[in-house]
Amino acid sequence: MSMLTPPGMGGKYRITGHRFPHMRRPRNRRRIVLAAVSVAAALALAGWGTLQLVDVFSGGGDTTTQAAHGKGGQSTKHGKGDCKAAPAEEADAPKPLPRPDEITVNVYNATPRGGLAKITADELKRRGFKIGKVGNAPELYDKKVGGVGLLLGAPEIADGSLKVLGTQLGGTEVKNDQRTGEDVDLILGAEYKELASKQDADRALTEMGGEPASEAPSQEASPSPSRPPSSKAAAPAPAKC
Repeated sequence: MSMLTPPGMGGKYRITGHRFPHMRRPRNRRRIVLAAVSVAAALALAGWGTLQLVDVFSGGGDTTTQAAHGKGGQSTKHGKGDCKAAPAEEADAPKPLPRPDEITVNVYNATPRGGLAKITADELKRRGFKIGKVGNAPELYDKKVGGVGLLLGAPEIADGSLKVLGTQLGGTEVKNDQRTGEDVDLILGAEYKELASKQDADRALTEMGGEPASEAPSQEASPSPSRPPSSKAAAPAPAKC
């Protein structure tokens, strides 16, 4: 056996030339590549999970949650930005109806019956309305109103004074003219008999969100007898919160 023969070879291999036989098992490169890819994927997954945990505990998802529930977007904080829209909503609220003592009514008679305008005007005054002109209807409407009556006023008060006065008698026709004031014309027609009862008129006004006026005391009522002054001073009314 040659001295160049590695021990344990038993003379099976003979070294010839200038190259030695390779004793190591050849490397499996495929396994190395797969192992490297697996390690990289595991590190990436661990990093992504850590980032999600940090985002949850730091409250980074509040913006998305608030936007989903309508509690404020990116420009608001904790949903408090919705309060800024309240003034706009209040601006869209309907204008409150005027009280009868804020409405001036001109009463005109378009029928052949005499004194009808004054009787109606006196009753409206007792119900709290202010009375303007009282007399016969203008030539444009005299003897030409076939229904119960006609209400005339500016377009701006169609949902205000005209609506309130319409509760005092049913079946009236409402028209707008070119006037700019807030007074209302009530022209009594051929079918007019009398105003609706005060109870029915107040109920209709309340259902519309209005405030009925208290009935004014009659001027013909006898004054109440005078009473002697009480020697005991009246106790002051308790303060209201």
